[in-house]
Amino acid sequence: MAIQDEVLRMSRPVRRWAEDQGRAYTGGEERPLGGFLGAMSVYSAAVATGAAVVRASGRELPGRIPFGDAVLLTVGTFRLARRIAKDPVTSPLRAPFARFDGASGEAELSEQVRVEHGWKHAVGELVTCPFCLAQWVGTAFVFSYVAAPRATRLAALTMTMVAGSDVLQFAYDALQSSVTGGGDDAGDEDADTAGKHAEQD
Repeated sequence: MAIQDEVLRMSRPVRRWAEDQGRAYTGGEERPLGGFLGAMSVYSAAVATGAAVVRASGRELPGRIPFGDAVLLTVGTFRLARRIAKDPVTSPLRAPFARFDGASGEAELSEQVRVEHGWKHAVGELVTCPFCLAQWVGTAFVFSYVAAPRATRLAALTMTMVAGSDVLQFAYDALQSSVTGGGDDAGDEDADTAGKHAEQD
């Protein structure tokens, strides 16, 4: 008990300093700094664990990554992060932390963070932000590439093919609009249908 009391006594100045810094940073706004700190801690712990597992396995880190693999992993990271953060199909993963706010582009959703403070808000910002998720997805791809390069190439290739397909879909729609004169009733119908698909998927 005496040790616990001593630890509490010694931690008070640190806690007070952290609270002062939080108030100075937020300026009265509600920001989940504790939740963000927790997310950074989880990420750091995951990276440290992954590094320890790779080291224990005896696998050597690649001296260099071929350009083709780097492109596959980069595009795969982009597509998978966006799939997790924006896709209607993955909305059940985001549902505990976000609120549906309508369609946002082709087969993507707009969502608002559901909880205004604490760790749930921090997680909500993470899972609805493809830019934020890219750090986690990219790190997972890197560790996976070190552990199982062939399987990782296939997984990244799948996401890269999806990203390429998305580009072709947009190019096709643009070409179709230019040929049919754009802005006609058929074009409006297609846009409405795409929006409904995004909401219903």
